[in-house]
This record gives sequence, structure tokens and C-alpha cells, in this order.
Amino acid sequence: MSKPSISPSVWTPPGAPTPPPTGTLPQLHILPVPGEGPEDALFVGDAIVTGLNDGRIIKVSLDGWQIEVLAGTGGRPLGLEIHPDGIVVCDAEEGLLLLDEAGTLTTLIAKGEHDLRVCNNAAVAPDGTIYFTDSSQRFDLEHWTADIIEHSGTGRLLKRSPDGSVQVLAGGLQFANGVALTPEFVAVAQTGLYSVDRVWLNSGRHEPWITNLPAFPDNIATGDDGLVWVTMASGRKAALDKTAGRPFLRKIIWALPEVLHPKPDHLVWVRAYDTGGQLVHEFCGEHDQFFMCTGVRAQNGRVAMGSLETTTLAWFEL
Repeated sequence: MSKPSISPSVWTPPGAPTPPPTGTLPQLHILPVPGEGPEDALFVGDAIVTGLNDGRIIKVSLDGWQIEVLAGTGGRPLGLEIHPDGIVVCDAEEGLLLLDEAGTLTTLIAKGEHDLRVCNNAAVAPDGTIYFTDSSQRFDLEHWTADIIEHSGTGRLLKRSPDGSVQVLAGGLQFANGVALTPEFVAVAQTGLYSVDRVWLNSGRHEPWITNLPAFPDNIATGDDGLVWVTMASGRKAALDKTAGRPFLRKIIWALPEVLHPKPDHLVWVRAYDTGGQLVHEFCGEHDQFFMCTGVRAQNGRVAMGSLETTTLAWFEL
């Protein structure tokens, strides 16, 4: 596919970020997977479920010895979430799907329905209500970096009720990404704005929650500890911040060959916040087999992580 054109917006990034606190990463358990880009990491019993670049959804035991293919979407599965009827699958090419225990995939919202373009991540309420993101109305997943560079803000947070009705809860988001649900609000990551917003469940009010992150947040998830875990896929890039007010220069960056584009840091970086927005945990460091954390789950004293860029999953004990 040819590279699409971009029309960069002028904006002012938040203040200079703090450097990552490397050296705080616990010992990682590395789980090789038979494919590329295990983007999310969902605990299911004593295993981790993830989706691969070739469309397969697999389950990997925590010791890495057992790998089972659960289904194939034919697209690109990203975020996964437990649902009363199975597992919700956010597929960037197919839409919002549901995988039942028999391995059957059902399309809940097809790509194109309700203008859905890049279904990315979800959180599910006990009654089966699904909160999910549509990252961009401008670009498909293949060109997700174009959305970050353009900064046009066309991402959305949506809600699918158990009766099948769909509502847009928030629009104008800068590459809407991870979703986490708390008893009082649903949180949504804006990758291109270095922030996490929240929408109050009782009033629908949308407001900033965690701002001026030193990194690009990706998937987020509420752990069984009640904390909202945030993946920090990569530290912010000076080339993007310094050209935020110069659209012509960002057009030049986009026009460069892919090999010359800013690259993600070779870091493993996750944070956890309480519902008041206070930082509780931060883990950051380097590992030769895992980096660019894009998916996270905390359960039973363990933290599982996925990555869009590796052929491994990782987990550690708190």
C-alpha cells in the first residue's frame, strides 16, 4: 500500500518529560510465541492469551511449554478482554469480535459499521457492556504513525450495550488506544497526546486524568488490585515535539523512508495508578528479548505484558 498523505496540525506539546527510571525492572519470565507482534496479554487461568500479526489468537502457559491456537480472525487482533460470553477481540482489520469457549468467532461490529476503522482496545463491564476505541478515522493500522505525526485527533471512545446499541462517548482523541474500567469511570489513553483521559459513568463528562506522560501510552487495564496499569510503549521523541508547531517539517519526517523514522526505545516500561491519579508502581528497564510494551494485565500478584514489536510475551511477579 502506498504511503498516504498527511495534513499536520499545529499544536503545543506539554512540558519537557522526565527521563525514564531505568533499572527498576523486576526479573522477567520470557515466553517465545510462534509469530510476530503479540500486542496484548490477557490472563486466562494459568496462561496468557494474545493475538499475533497473522491473525491467530493463541494461549501460552506461564512456563511457555504449552501453546494452543484458539482461533484465527483473518485480520489483525489487538486488544483482548474477558466477556461474560467469552473473549472480546479488537481486530484492526475485522472490527469488534467475540470469541466463545467453543472457538467460534462472532462479529459484534464489523469494520465500517458505525464508521469503525481501527478497533484497538476494550474494557468490559459485568453486564457485558463493551467500552472500546477506534484509534483513527484517517489511517489504518498499517500507517498508525501517520496519525501520531499528523496530530489531527480523530480517535473515539465508544460503548456497545448488551442490546447491541452503540454510542460515542468521546471524540477528537489523539490516537485513542487503551481502555480501562473502574467503578466510577472509563479511562482511555491518547497515545498522541501523552495522556490518559476519563469519562464518568454517571454523567458522561469527559476530562483529562493523567497528563504530560514522559512516553507514548498504549494499552491500559484495571488490575485485580484496583490499579489502572498503563503501558509506556516508548519515551517521547524530541523530533516530534520540536516540530509540533511546524507542519512542513513533520511532512518531511513522514516522507522520509521508514528506516529513518523515529524508532521506539528499547525499553520495558509500565506504570500503575490509583483511581485518584497517583502513581503507585513504575517499572522500567532493558531486556534483550522484550521491549516496547503495548499490553499489560495485573492479576494474582503477576503482571503480564505484550509487545507489538517482538516475538515474545513477558511476565513478572510483583
